[in-house]
Amino acid sequence: MLYNGNMILTIDIGGTKTLLALFSKSGICTKRLKFETPSNSEKFIELLQTNLSKFIPKLSRKHVKAVTIAIPGVITRDHDKRSFTFGNLNWPKDIDLVSPIKSFFHVPIFFANDANLATIYEANRRGRKNGKTIYLTFSTGIGGGIAENGKLLYSSETFEPGHVKYRFNGKNLEWEDIASAKAIVAAYKCNLLKEISLTNKNRKDIVERLSLGLIDIINKEQPDTIVIGGPLGLIFDKLEEPLIELIKSSTDTKPPKFKKATKPTESVIYGGYSYSILKSRQ
Repeated sequence: MLYNGNMILTIDIGGTKTLLALFSKSGICTKRLKFETPSNSEKFIELLQTNLSKFIPKLSRKHVKAVTIAIPGVITRDHDKRSFTFGNLNWPKDIDLVSPIKSFFHVPIFFANDANLATIYEANRRGRKNGKTIYLTFSTGIGGGIAENGKLLYSSETFEPGHVKYRFNGKNLEWEDIASAKAIVAAYKCNLLKEISLTNKNRKDIVERLSLGLIDIINKEQPDTIVIGGPLGLIFDKLEEPLIELIKSSTDTKPPKFKKATKPTESVIYGGYSYSILKSRQ
């Protein structure tokens, strides 16, 4: 491929997979590379450097002008230092993610929560720039972000819907242990959501899992639009109608518009591109 101009690198660290994506100046994703996210942080750094070395040849690295790293958890800033809480990854909070990148690219490096990056991208799609939009991703866990008129709200920084507890099957469980893509495929003993036969019974079960947190979010936030991303977004059109009916029967609040994510499994990297452009202009 041809490397030129002001290219943007995004690194989406997920609970099970990490995705490298290279964008042109105009926002076209020109190249992708996915690899397993190891549970050991030192092994991750090693794999990251190995894959970056293969992903962008040495002579082409000068064309990369900024890097955004998507973190699957909370980023805490204290002056010039950052610490990270990685959600489903038991990594040290003081992990050094800057030095491994700086060994390849002498450019600005930006960090942002993965769900917030996805929210930036999805809240600015056609028809979503006005009003309040909530983005929810159902993957290894459940993450989300809140935007008003296309801009992230401050409350998005502490929006952790996946960790709210609900009573389900006689147990008090976090919502992501009930309704994340990981939890659903585990319940149905399969590897992918698309492998589940969506009979009326199965559809009812999945919709009930989703509604637990969604009803709370709708009552509290009263969004105009809820965008569903992650692997669940790929099959959401088959769940939308019964979900809306259940929500209507369970709350007096008017249901929002539900939308399948424009990029169900890649919203984060596209948001990472937008974030790099925005931060580079500041």
